[in-house]
This record gives sequence, C-alpha cells and structure tokens, in this order.
Amino acid sequence: MESAVNSPPEPEPTVDASQPVRVVQRDGVSYTLLGTAHVSPASVRAVQAAIAEGGWDAVAVELCPTRLDALEGRKSWQELDLFRIIREGKAGLVMANLALSGYQKRIAEQFDIEPGAELKAAAAGATDNGLPLQLIDRDLATTLRRTYRAVPWYKRFSLTMGLVLSSFSSEEIDEEAIENLKEGDILEATFTEFATQSPELYEALISERDRYMAARLREENPGAEGRRVLVVIGAGHLEGLAHHLAKSDTDPAVEARDLATMPARARWPRLVPWIITALVLTGFWFGFSRSPELGWQLVGIWVLLNGGLAAVGAACARAHPLTILSAMLAAPLTSLNPAVAAGMVAGAVESMLRKPTGHDLERLREDATSLRGWYRNPATRILLVFFLCNVGSSIGTYVAGFRFFQLLA
Repeated sequence: MESAVNSPPEPEPTVDASQPVRVVQRDGVSYTLLGTAHVSPASVRAVQAAIAEGGWDAVAVELCPTRLDALEGRKSWQELDLFRIIREGKAGLVMANLALSGYQKRIAEQFDIEPGAELKAAAAGATDNGLPLQLIDRDLATTLRRTYRAVPWYKRFSLTMGLVLSSFSSEEIDEEAIENLKEGDILEATFTEFATQSPELYEALISERDRYMAARLREENPGAEGRRVLVVIGAGHLEGLAHHLAKSDTDPAVEARDLATMPARARWPRLVPWIITALVLTGFWFGFSRSPELGWQLVGIWVLLNGGLAAVGAACARAHPLTILSAMLAAPLTSLNPAVAAGMVAGAVESMLRKPTGHDLERLREDATSLRGWYRNPATRILLVFFLCNVGSSIGTYVAGFRFFQLLA
C-alpha cells in the first residue's frame, strides 16, 4: 500500500489557496481536506467555491446526523420526553446538549455569525449538485459520553458545572474563546480550559474523532481509482485526520465500531456506591448494637443531612414545594440504593407537577443561554432539579458518613 500526505501547488479540482488544505492519496482515492473555521464567512465562501468548481465524486463533512439536523433546524425540542429521559438516566446528557446549544447561540448573537455555517453550506452544496453527502463525525451523544467517561471521577463535577455555567454566563465570550473557535472545533473550544488540563479529555474530544473520521472516510470510499472526495472539517482536525487517513492500517469498520462504543467501566468505581451503602448500614447496626439511643441518633443524622441537603438542592432549583418534600423523603432511601438517585424521584415529581408545554419546549434553545432562562423554563428547571437534588444528596451522604465515624469511633 502506498499513501502520501502532501500539498500540491495546483490541486485538481481547485480549492481556495488561502484556506488550509491537505491532499491525501489513499487506495486510489484522492481526499482533499479543506480546513475551515466554524465562525468564518471566508470559510463559507471557500466551501461554496470549491463545490461549485466541480470535479468531485462526493463531499464529506465533520458532522453526525444529529448535528446536521440541528444546523438545518430539523431538531425539534418539542419531542423531548423529560419523564422518560430522567427515568433512563439521560438527564445529564440532555443538559450537556442544551449547554452546547446555548453556547453556540450566544456566539451567534454576540458576533452575528452562525457557528458551523460552512458545514451547512457543504451539506447544501452536495445536495444541490447531486453529490453523495458523507457524514463522517462520531455521534455527538457518544462523544459526550466517552468524554465524560475519560475524565477522572474527581474532575467530573467541575467539568459538568463548567459546561452548564458556561451556557448561561452573563459575561461576553472573550477573544481567546473566539480564536479557539476559528481554529475549527466548537466542542474543543467549549471545553478548552479542561482540555488543556486533561490529556484524557483532549483524547476523547479531538484525537479519537480524528481516528474515527479517517476510518469513516475509508469505509465510505473503498478503493476506486481516480475517485475524488472533498472533505470539509474544522482546521483543528486537519493534521490529525491527514495523518491517520494516510497511515492507519487497521480495518476501518472495526476501528469505527470500537470508537463508537463505550469502553468497559472499571469495576471498582461501580462498587463504590455499594460499598458506601454497606458502610452506612454497618454504622446503623453498630449504633443500635451499642444502644437504641445511639442507633436512632444515627438515623436522625442520616435523614436530616441526606434528605435536608437534597431538599435544599431542589429548593435552589426553585422546585415546587411538593417536589422539595419528595426530595427530602426520597433521598435518605435512594442513597441506600445505588440504582436510584434522589434527583430521579424529584425530577419525575417536578415533571408531573409542572409539565412543560409545547411553547416551553420551543423556547429551550433560547432559554438555555441565560441563568434566568434555565429557571424560567419549566423544562430546564426540571433538569436543574434533577442535578441540584443529586448534588445535595451526595454531599449529605458524605457529611453524614463523616459524622457516623465521629460518633462510632
């Protein structure tokens, strides 16, 4: 097999020389990688001109079906079933999606630009010219899950809080963030601060997607002599994608499948909640074995701290009074059952008491750009109830456990 990465002086078909370009020859297929900036009108013009030039057999873009639907306005938040999402444990993923959506909308409003406009233009150009459109990026939900899983457990809370807070911060997006966007990857720009501190985060957000997109290109374009493919990607992926596309010898179908599945969890993190439950129950047993008074004192501490802080979390989310009560009653019990979280109960109760209307769901993307919006919209408030109630219950578990140790030592 011969493969090469180069930048010919006069590539055919022609591409705007002012844009970063790499041409990769692989298995008889010529891939022209056009690096773009997701907030640059010049990149939009370059993509449109390249497709109009003709001579392509296909156009590939750094998108998954979910992100393409979002760019083209086909993604409807009205179809959101919050009760089912909370029950299935997907509330965190929905919050992350909303946070990313809110971040993009803030950029659009502040700078009068549309992030991802050049990818949208590439998709439209392919359709208008009757060319196959290849969506080569990994599914956004998979990327978010693998990113979260890749980060050490002690960094996950700050990552989650940073993402949510960034979506409704009242501060204007600074120049550094915009420069990161101009390098071509809105996901990387959103997580910039964390990515620089966590090699695992950078691996999941950038390196894995470089490998995945290279594998998908090889899957979509099996060796066909003379085939020409225009690949529109963020400039931040240009070098990595070119390298893996030229050098990788792995089976592309196998590599794409491996990178699209969740890696097996380490066993010990899954055991931690059960260990905590066992320690708490053992503490109750020791307390009652010494004296009924001590045993009931421990029960009171557990109920007060766990249920009380879960209720405080629900109250901070401005939940319905009955939701706050349900959080206080549920948390001491759910904290002894790792399969159920206090936030799931409170979120479900809030969703029944204050069911979002179709109009509320239509406003989701707009309301996700501000703290006031997150509290004003019943749908986002339900997610806040879920999140803050779980935070309160978790803090209560550890504080109560520490108090148990003090009394039993």
